[in-house]
Amino acid sequence: MDRKWWTLVVVCVAIFMLLLDITVVNVALPNIQRDLGANFTDLQWVIDAYALMLAAFLLTAGSLADRLGRKLLFTIGVGIFAAASLGCGLAQSPGWLDIARAVQGIGGALMFATSLSLLAQEFHGKERGTAFGIWGATTGASVAIGPLVGGALTDSFGWRSIFYINLPIALVAIVVALVKLRESSDPSASGIDWGGLATFSIALFSLVYALLRGNDEGWTSAVTLGLLGAAALCLLAFVVIELKVKDPMLELSLFRKPTFSGAQVAAFSLSASIFSMFLYLTLYLQNGLGYSPLQAGLRFLPVTILSFLVAPVAGKLSARLAPRLLLGAGLAIVALGLWLMHGIRVDSSWTTLLWGFLAAGIGVGMTNPPLASLAISVVPPRQSGMASGINSTFRQVGIATGIAALGALFQSHVQSAVESSLSGVSLPAGAKQGLAQAVSSGGAGKAIQSVPQAARGAVARAAESAFIGGLNELLVIAAIVAATGSVLTFVLVRRRDLVPSGESVPAAG
Repeated sequence: MDRKWWTLVVVCVAIFMLLLDITVVNVALPNIQRDLGANFTDLQWVIDAYALMLAAFLLTAGSLADRLGRKLLFTIGVGIFAAASLGCGLAQSPGWLDIARAVQGIGGALMFATSLSLLAQEFHGKERGTAFGIWGATTGASVAIGPLVGGALTDSFGWRSIFYINLPIALVAIVVALVKLRESSDPSASGIDWGGLATFSIALFSLVYALLRGNDEGWTSAVTLGLLGAAALCLLAFVVIELKVKDPMLELSLFRKPTFSGAQVAAFSLSASIFSMFLYLTLYLQNGLGYSPLQAGLRFLPVTILSFLVAPVAGKLSARLAPRLLLGAGLAIVALGLWLMHGIRVDSSWTTLLWGFLAAGIGVGMTNPPLASLAISVVPPRQSGMASGINSTFRQVGIATGIAALGALFQSHVQSAVESSLSGVSLPAGAKQGLAQAVSSGGAGKAIQSVPQAARGAVARAAESAFIGGLNELLVIAAIVAATGSVLTFVLVRRRDLVPSGESVPAAG
């Protein structure tokens, strides 16, 4: 088999593994919660610690790969990811698990940032469209199939197995990468932008932490306002540094091209909408409808199958159709899918979500391949690592901020609904607030048992109604995010901004 096909195989295997760990964890969260005694914020951090570190290090990883070698950084990333997966499997507390997930994110950043540039150096012309189509199918399938794989492993071997399974896969990927991949780099690249890395990472962490803690601390509290202020100041410092430093990790001039900006909008809105909703849909399927992890994973199959089948077709069409048509239509269909899921009632079954799942699967499959191709087609080949890193960063920022922001809205809705429904019910001091927090994380059952027998019926009805109402609200908001991304993408993306394969032109203009 030619080297380029070996490259495609090992890249897709590694990307499948790292993206699988974004959603494979979702169906295991209730088990993790019970085993480690985690609260709702802990559950959010299990997802966000991974996405946050992916986002924080992707830009640096892309630039670092251009300097030190893409094959080298890719292989190191797989090794870090494997070691951190072992740490996740051995975790004995929520804090331990969150730290290991963060390290996993660093390894994932090295892998993700180099994946598209490794493919771009081996595939050209129509073959590049095919390669990106397969890559897109892999990303779509891995993110969507995660709940099924996670459910099967959690039911059969416990939640720790979802991390241990990465070890043999990573070992094979490392061996193939060392033997088959070709090294490449940017000969003109120089030092690392440490100032940019520090300010960007602190800004992201502060923003996400503020969103996660806002309801508990109070949105006007000194802690929340201080975190939001730190995020704003660090983001401003990051922009100043990137404008002044000789070799920035984020080349801001790239955003002068509307198409480049459009690609980042599409990446962010896709992740902040449908992918962020997987956490809350999983809590509904397991804690609301009572499905096991495997049963919940099976309910996500419509998304899985359709995204996998549509992605290769979209990859081939991306070489013939204007990118904005596929991206805009794909995001619009995702928005439609989220809207179709909306309208859940207390007595609904999972089939209420079915038409929405089908539409969302088609939309994800249509969006991923052209987005992957567009991400690096607007820059000359020497900047492919940076471009890939930027686009992947916007994907992960979308997931991290999406989960945090949706979670804040969800908690606020649930708390307000629970307190309103139980205004006439006599409960011990603090019981209503504690119940609202339990409902948010899907742990209402134990909280209901802790209230007086006479009030349990009213409390159970209030909890169920609040959870369903909050979920419906999130689905509408996520649909608006996807629809807004669709419109902006269609307006911004232009074919004339693309750089023909193999041609070197200025990066901006």
